[in-house]
Amino acid sequence: MLRDETIQRVLKFRDDRDWRQFHTPKDLAISMSLEAAELLEVFQWSGADLECRDKMEQIREELADVLSYCILMADVCGLDLDEIMNEKVDKNEAKYPVEKARGSAAKYTEL
Repeated sequence: MLRDETIQRVLKFRDDRDWRQFHTPKDLAISMSLEAAELLEVFQWSGADLECRDKMEQIREELADVLSYCILMADVCGLDLDEIMNEKVDKNEAKYPVEKARGSAAKYTEL
């Protein structure tokens, strides 16, 4: 769970460097996508290797980058992370009721 102190530290890091001026929603979305691709790259060509123990440091690094951009995007857009996450979970609970979705990878339209 991200504590408020951690979120504020990310924002302070940005503000101390006067980088907010460069953080448009478009550029943050692009950066978020690029960092997510770098996270995916950790698993590229891994074949049947689904374990990630030996890749954990890379995963930590790239996931932290993705989360940082999520924090920055939420801030620039004036969104409360707790609020939007809870709203999304509420929507997903309605789409994927436990009695239909438990143990299934099917999309909600196929349940």
